[in-house]
Amino acid sequence: MLPIDVAAHSSRWRRRHPLEKALLGLGLTVTAVCLPPWPGGPLVAAATLVVLLGPAGVAGRQLWRAFRVPLGFCCTGALPLLVSVGGPGGFVSLAPDGPRHAAELLLRTSAASLGVLLFAFTTPVSDVLPRLVRAGVPAPVVDVALVMYRIGFLLLDSMAQVRRAQAARLGHTNRAAVWRSLAGLAATAFVRAFDRAGRLQEGLAGRGYDGALRVLVPEAALSRRFLAASAALLTSLVGLTLVLKELYP
Repeated sequence: MLPIDVAAHSSRWRRRHPLEKALLGLGLTVTAVCLPPWPGGPLVAAATLVVLLGPAGVAGRQLWRAFRVPLGFCCTGALPLLVSVGGPGGFVSLAPDGPRHAAELLLRTSAASLGVLLFAFTTPVSDVLPRLVRAGVPAPVVDVALVMYRIGFLLLDSMAQVRRAQAARLGHTNRAAVWRSLAGLAATAFVRAFDRAGRLQEGLAGRGYDGALRVLVPEAALSRRFLAASAALLTSLVGLTLVLKELYP
């Protein structure tokens, strides 16, 4: 399993209803996107970090390892705003308001990414997908998602085993060996994916698959206190952002 999935399965909020965590995490994401980047972005990011490291119990090192990837995308997306192509300044020149626009985009996207990570670190995918049927999503779509989620971990485990075997056979000693190992890894993963899918289909057929995978979903009741606290947090962030925006435009 990926580290973020392990953290989600062992989270303090694992037994909470996924809808509660979705309203909080995705609510923070929407707030970060809709509010002015300053001071909305830093406020939402700070509030999300407090929730992640405090009540949610996410380890700081785990959070950084998961956050640095979307943060890299945020920085990459902000860099093009620093320059302009064409115009009186030449083919490539510094944009007049480039630094401001880049900083605003970075603040907004990084805060929104933390909101998504809050939901991901506290809610396993296996708790969300079966409940989507009750929300109106067609059962075959949910079944395909569940199967792909399971096969993904199996393939990652197979690829890790192949890489260890290649390293033990000195398959990473030089650049040419690395490229040969990568080609062999891709070919092995491709073949094993089809083999896993075929065996899964045979297993489902042998168990009388009728078009729906029936799994046990742990019961969880919605907490009014948690929902009220989430709504209060989002409302206070909106109000504080608007007030500070008026005081420090």
